[in-house]
Amino acid sequence: MMGLMPDDETRTLSPATPANTPTKPTAPQTAEAAQGPAPWLLRLVVVGLVLTALNLRPAITSLGALLEEVRDGLHMSGSVAGVLTSVPPLCFAVFGIMAPRLARRFGPGAVVCAGMIAITAGLVIRPLVGGTAGFLAASALALMGIAVSNVLMPVIVKRWFPDRVGSMTGLYSMALALGTSLAAAVTVPMTSALGGSWRLGLGVWAALAVVAILPWIPVVRDRGGAPGQPVAQHAGTGTPALKITRSRTAWALACFFGLQATAAYITMGWMPQIFRDAGVSAGTAGVLLAVTMAMGVPLAFVIPRVAARMKNQGPIVVFLGSCGLIGYAGLYLAPAGGAWAWALLLGISNCSFPLALTMIGMRSRTGAGVVRLSAFAQSVGYLISIPGPLLIGVLYQHSGGWELPIALMAGLMVPQMAVGILAGRDRTIENEC
Repeated sequence: MMGLMPDDETRTLSPATPANTPTKPTAPQTAEAAQGPAPWLLRLVVVGLVLTALNLRPAITSLGALLEEVRDGLHMSGSVAGVLTSVPPLCFAVFGIMAPRLARRFGPGAVVCAGMIAITAGLVIRPLVGGTAGFLAASALALMGIAVSNVLMPVIVKRWFPDRVGSMTGLYSMALALGTSLAAAVTVPMTSALGGSWRLGLGVWAALAVVAILPWIPVVRDRGGAPGQPVAQHAGTGTPALKITRSRTAWALACFFGLQATAAYITMGWMPQIFRDAGVSAGTAGVLLAVTMAMGVPLAFVIPRVAARMKNQGPIVVFLGSCGLIGYAGLYLAPAGGAWAWALLLGISNCSFPLALTMIGMRSRTGAGVVRLSAFAQSVGYLISIPGPLLIGVLYQHSGGWELPIALMAGLMVPQMAVGILAGRDRTIENEC
């Protein structure tokens, strides 16, 4: 998706038409296509995309920055905290599967608007509860909103901006990385400014989610100005269904997506704690996580464009994985001494996410194939990523240190590189299916 070139973007939006078959659109269809959505509506969708993307990670990274305070306040064990860091991928896997069906019934804009409402409600309720179960339930509500919005962002981009898929995907990817790093950087100092209450430090992010609801309200009400049918329906017209489970590339991409998501959620959930246990202050640990997340802002533009010009993306997979291995080795040997270097290297390694999205777009020839491959890779991938953060929490609690958890993180990077090399080969799922 992110790595598609302009001519590829146009080509994948509709099924192939034989060269000797003329197409004769009716007059109303031609007029509607020529007119398109109103400019003010397009501008609102752009604002909505950016504000939505800003809200897709603060619920997670703000918690990572204050995890120690939350654990103490709710009397959580390390294992329960591991469960808490496993909730995001679980919600993404479970609720993300529902997103396409909800979008077909209510429209993607309406579902994203509802997702922002769910995020707001979850972030408001979460600091008010007094027990671990209520905290997990409120977190799950916010993550449900994130899950459906996360899945539908590419659908909205293709539906409203079919000729600017690459640039618009880069825009919301940059906003997503910005929101991720902003929450990691300012949560701790903002909590201190609010009197030191972790409940206020987490709850204040609901204000950003409220703002993200506003642009979608007129978009949902002005359904007549929206483009006709969702892209997935256009792409699937006349196209035989793919049995995607027969594709080795699809499975390789799903495993690559799952392992990179495992590394990302372990980083967001536990990296500040690793630095704090090494003697780094809470504020600096949050800034280090912000540096790691901020690496995704510029690289979200660079990596997809480089990958799109390569027939085989294996070398990029190896480069990103090597940065991760060096970063984990640094965390193991000198977590405080080289903290800034390890944060940068792990930030580069975590940019496997935009690479995975790019390969999803390149491993299929049609729009229908991209939609099916994206749904398969993300749903299976998030299921794969669920045990990782939980296992890290268990190892941390029972080993009394970070040596074993960091060794596990480094060990998982090896199969991530292996399946990434397989997923990066120059082939399409249509050929394999």
